[in-house]
Amino acid sequence: MLFQGRITDNKLSPLYVRHSMRLWTIVLSCAFLGGTSNLLLAQFQEPSKVELQMTEDPKAPGAAAVYLNIEDYTSDTKHYRMFYARIKVLQEKGKELATVTIPHLNDVFQVTAIRARTIHSDGTVIPLTGKPEDLIVLKTSGFQINEKTFTLPSVEVGSILEYRYELTYEDYVAAPSWEIQRSYFVHKAHYVFVPYGYRLDKIEQLPPGVQIKTNKALGVYTLDISDVPPLPHEDWMPPVMGNETYEARFFYRSHFGDFWPSEAKQWADEVDHFAEPTKSIRDVVNGLISPSDSDIDKARKLYVAVQALDNTNFSRKKGTAERKRLGLREAKHAEDTWSQKSGSRQEITLLYLTMLRAAGMKAWAMKVVDRQRAAFAPGYLNFGQLDDDIVILETGGREVMLDPGEKMCPFQTTSWRHSGAEGVRESAMGAAVAKSPSQVYTSNEVKRIGTVFLDEHGGMTGSFRIIMTGQLALYWRQKTLLNDEEEVKKAFNQSLLTMMPEGVEGHIEHFTNLDKPDLNLIAVISAKGTLGASTSKRVVLPGFFFEVRGHQPFIDQPQRQTRVDMHYPEQIIDQVIYQFPTSLSVEGIPTEANISWGDQGILRTKLIQDAGGVTIARSLVRAFTLLKPEQYPDLRAFYQKVDANDQQQLVLAVHPDRKRD
Repeated sequence: MLFQGRITDNKLSPLYVRHSMRLWTIVLSCAFLGGTSNLLLAQFQEPSKVELQMTEDPKAPGAAAVYLNIEDYTSDTKHYRMFYARIKVLQEKGKELATVTIPHLNDVFQVTAIRARTIHSDGTVIPLTGKPEDLIVLKTSGFQINEKTFTLPSVEVGSILEYRYELTYEDYVAAPSWEIQRSYFVHKAHYVFVPYGYRLDKIEQLPPGVQIKTNKALGVYTLDISDVPPLPHEDWMPPVMGNETYEARFFYRSHFGDFWPSEAKQWADEVDHFAEPTKSIRDVVNGLISPSDSDIDKARKLYVAVQALDNTNFSRKKGTAERKRLGLREAKHAEDTWSQKSGSRQEITLLYLTMLRAAGMKAWAMKVVDRQRAAFAPGYLNFGQLDDDIVILETGGREVMLDPGEKMCPFQTTSWRHSGAEGVRESAMGAAVAKSPSQVYTSNEVKRIGTVFLDEHGGMTGSFRIIMTGQLALYWRQKTLLNDEEEVKKAFNQSLLTMMPEGVEGHIEHFTNLDKPDLNLIAVISAKGTLGASTSKRVVLPGFFFEVRGHQPFIDQPQRQTRVDMHYPEQIIDQVIYQFPTSLSVEGIPTEANISWGDQGILRTKLIQDAGGVTIARSLVRAFTLLKPEQYPDLRAFYQKVDANDQQQLVLAVHPDRKRD
């Protein structure tokens, strides 16, 4: 759903808070993604005997729950929305739908008339009596997003859940996004939209033969649909809001003509106004750099300075009262962010842009869709679908992408969420739609290096270093910003469960360079346990220590509906030394491999055997990020070969007559 703006003097105002648009787009979409609403005629209804006794659904075999009915009514002429749903719970997991969360923009949208009840399979009705909670999710000086949450009572497997609620929004319009597909199968759904009356457009992706009906005389849009399959659940899917699913999005045109060039120009004007270097900013910049510095050295020093500021997207946000008490104000210009030593991701990014310009360098802003959330839809004429800002530095005949608003992101690096991402950018030729460069695998490297000390029964101790460069290092560093280090260590130990062979426990001893984003992040690991299987004659060990328990993606999934999105390319390098006593000798070792899939991926392994043990090295390069479904058979075939290689074993013979070390 899209919040378009306030209505003034019977006209739709083209002025809206541009930077809150994306948040509200998400809020209104999510509010109805898994929830329910009520059509004008949608009232609670008595369930049929078949519905009460249903234990499985032949139309959705194995489903944990199904939607029996959904009705969704929006009227921008009445500033009103109702949502209604009935759900049948078939398995324990389906009980998750008993909790309903309704995000809403506080003081603008009011959530009212919440009614809900649970109906047991014997017909017993338990109404909702508790008061819904209303929690603050996000609060800035410009707006506040709350979540109204309630949980249906006494839910059991076999229950029918039924609920409805209403939204009112005075003096605003809110063209809906109909999320046709949901997490569970939908038997019947009915959608109605009455627009305000100004120019309306829509984009839609619907099943063959299904159409939105338009009553031009009444100005009403309706959609009736049945037997909607659930959202696909596939490994490494792109975001749901990525044009991969059935949906319809309505939006009002704020102006006529070529939308994106016009919006890009307006956005660029706003950026340039905010990022206009003032005397105070020039003085700050001159104190941070030297005239003899190269452009890259200047850019690096300024980057370090803005990264050191309090980034409120990665720290505790200050409420309105606290900001007032501390004398803080909303940043209207870049110098406000610097003087307060605090700002949002966007404010810090634009401050950095300002500083580069104050230093006399050519620098441009770019605003992109967060790839973790959605994909850019150029036909959806809504600037609010764009999320985050990055900076483009032009120097030495090349462009350098920078992500200063991403705390702990190394210099000359961007988060994967902002790479290969579409949006709008500034340039010497003006503002236009563009795409940021994709990452290369050499920028994202993980090395797992260590030694395993074995006895003749398969008992082992080991010490390892996991050395991370790029996106994985950024992930753990940012996790530390929001949690204390001990909690991060617990999470890291959980991740080790997928790396360590069965029977072996790994524990992180400490991190190195956790607070130094321009250096490799190192996790020092200790491990112990029983490795492989042993008999009186042999000890059989995994040939590739870190992969025996790890499950290669895609090999168990023969077909693919959606694109593959693996976020970023990477290279994983392993080197494990197996050391064992003289009472053991090598009987069989994995064969060396060189498996390639064009320029998309390659696996190489190498083995070195000497009197003291065996060294097994493995390198897996994945050079791609996004693939189309038609490329999936080749992708799967590659990973099947990788998996087969990784299952090879190291076999040691036992010689009880030899002297033990």
